[in-house]
Amino acid sequence: MKRVVLYTMEKCPHCQTAKRYLEQQGIAFRLCNIKTAKGQKEFSATGFRGVPVLKVGDQLLNGFSVQAFTELYKN
Repeated sequence: MKRVVLYTMEKCPHCQTAKRYLEQQGIAFRLCNIKTAKGQKEFSATGFRGVPVLKVGDQLLNGFSVQAFTELYKN
């Protein structure tokens, strides 16, 4: 089972979609709000500028797509 982190901001509709999908699939994940000091520091290490970003194991997915996420998660 790969560890999943969802980097998000409160008012981001795409983040909400990703969060809902993970919850519906029963996939355990850690939510990281990039507006907090700790979250901002962790998010800056990804090299991305916008959310959502999903970290699956040691791989990053910029934006959310069910197909792209499933490929990273299953492989």
